[in-house]
Amino acid sequence: MRAVIQRVTQASVTIEGEIRSAIDSGLLVLLGIEDTDGPEDIAWLSGKIVNLRIFNDEAGVMNKSVLDTGGGILLVSQFTLHASTKKGNRPSYIRASKPDTAIPLYEQMKTQLEKDLGKPIGTGEFGADMKVALLNDGPVTIIIDTKNRE
Repeated sequence: MRAVIQRVTQASVTIEGEIRSAIDSGLLVLLGIEDTDGPEDIAWLSGKIVNLRIFNDEAGVMNKSVLDTGGGILLVSQFTLHASTKKGNRPSYIRASKPDTAIPLYEQMKTQLEKDLGKPIGTGEFGADMKVALLNDGPVTIIIDTKNRE
């Protein structure tokens, strides 16, 4: 799994002109899934996301997590995170999972994040044409790949 995590003051997903989900302060998580991903990737990544200390404490130091601040999470599937640009100028998405594999893993990730955060999270819609709006705070953007554990 590959995730792009952005600290936001607000974020939303709009589908066919209607806002599907929105959060105020919290994390926008763009998630790419590949066939080799499984339950261990979900558990590790979810724990990492909710515990990342990237929110400011009272001294202005990034020392708090979304769990500490009571912020929200907006989870959006994004197969293009597994794009390969090695050959030519047209990206290949061969590493990205097909919907029959990716959708159950995406749903499991949603469930795990809700469990770890202790409240419901917002989502987009798998495979939909989504408009994602965000106000990146900082800006703070972190990329995590479960295969590298970095």
